[in-house]
Amino acid sequence: MSLTTERKTEIIKTYATKTGDTGSPEVQVAILSERISGLTEHFKTHVKDNHSRRGLLKLVSQRRQLLDYLKRTDETLYRTLIERLGIRR
Repeated sequence: MSLTTERKTEIIKTYATKTGDTGSPEVQVAILSERISGLTEHFKTHVKDNHSRRGLLKLVSQRRQLLDYLKRTDETLYRTLIERLGIRR
């Protein structure tokens, strides 16, 4: 359900804008998207897990806020990030 450190460093390397970049909105959105997809797979087998569903809703909300910020500041970067992650909007 959670990300392994290897997978997280791989995501950071893929979406980082410079070396050592772990806090940029692009990286944060990519990590949140990976966690959301993991939880979505979890709910396919554990339908009644409502406690984790609340966490999923919080993650989706946090990703939405970061994407809104990115859209306000740099719309071209926002569009490329959505295409790379495959998020529908």
